[in-house]
Amino acid sequence: MIFENTTISGLSVKNRIFRSATHDGLADCEGRPTKRLIDKYAYLAKNNVGCIITGYIGVSENGMSPYPAMLKLHNDSLTESYSPLTEAVHRYNTPIIAQLAHCGRQTSSKKIGAQKVAPQAMRHLFYWDRAKAMTSSEIKSVIHDFVSAAARAKEAGFDGVQLHGGHGYLLHDFLSPYGNRRNDIWGGTPENRCRIVTEIIRRIKKQLKGFPVWIKLSAEDNRKGGMNISDSIEIVRILEKAGLDCVEVSCGSVEDGMNTMRSRVMPMNAVFKYREPCASFPGWIKSISLTAANAVNPLIQQPVPLENFNAYNAAVIKENTSIPVIVVGGIHRLDDMERIVSSGMADFISMCRPFICEPNFVTKLMQGRQRQSKCIMCNYCGLVIEKESTKCLYGRIAD
Repeated sequence: MIFENTTISGLSVKNRIFRSATHDGLADCEGRPTKRLIDKYAYLAKNNVGCIITGYIGVSENGMSPYPAMLKLHNDSLTESYSPLTEAVHRYNTPIIAQLAHCGRQTSSKKIGAQKVAPQAMRHLFYWDRAKAMTSSEIKSVIHDFVSAAARAKEAGFDGVQLHGGHGYLLHDFLSPYGNRRNDIWGGTPENRCRIVTEIIRRIKKQLKGFPVWIKLSAEDNRKGGMNISDSIEIVRILEKAGLDCVEVSCGSVEDGMNTMRSRVMPMNAVFKYREPCASFPGWIKSISLTAANAVNPLIQQPVPLENFNAYNAAVIKENTSIPVIVVGGIHRLDDMERIVSSGMADFISMCRPFICEPNFVTKLMQGRQRQSKCIMCNYCGLVIEKESTKCLYGRIAD
């Protein structure tokens, strides 16, 4: 079942294993995909990934990532630069979906050159400058930005778009009762909290006939008074009525630490090398702090379970929607993939970390060379992106 040819949102896929959106840090200074990124995606497609979802692509100037080399599609001058990327992937009969995002308060005002925005004025645990509450006019402008970016994506040859509605980014903040405590038409009831997303979906569907629109959703965000599975069920129902074609089930937010990408222990050496403010500590303070952090690291309680941690929520959402469900999160074994799909917990599997160290992972599975990823889930890759392009601690594992 995992390796069967099938369809999703009218798109033919070679199998049910997808590459989940991963920030690669391989855009040029203007946000265009570089040859390294094109080659990377082409290699994934050549090695039988069922579908590729790009790393997040910025739709607005004030919504760009604090991480280096983010992809951007916020103006028409960038559209043509994506055609070589989609053409390279399509040579292997693999669909490619553009993930569209606005970082909201999950960036720094210094980075974007203006005060960052959010549903309401509030700070972020790791990006401490306060975001300003968006006006209704600013919200409508962001809706326009998402729709315009979707139109550019279609023109560039993408097969659909995925809205980033998870992990603490702007759309997630609107959907979550934790991030959205507004009392106007953009907040309060589930329908109002969903309004920015339903407007984006409806306008894309009206303007770009038949163009698939997916969403990545944090089914639970682990914030006090935030998203839970009951909220997510209702949200998916509302978005499905608006025309949503598919939901990818994830969890957590950047404020949540390593809940979204779980590891057995916190990778402290990488934390102090790549994550601010630790990375900017003076040498002697960093040395002392790292020694202390490594001493207490084994005592830090990590989220559980470590593997397949969104499968249950995906199954609950699937029971309450008629659109395809993709699940991501600690899925590394072929046996687990087969069980999740065959039991009806989800329709498709997506992965991030296994493809960073083994971009030919699906080919290996198909050829029977291995039945699980060699990724050790250390989360080095999830921290290095704050300063450099994405890579595995051990490099690309030899074929």
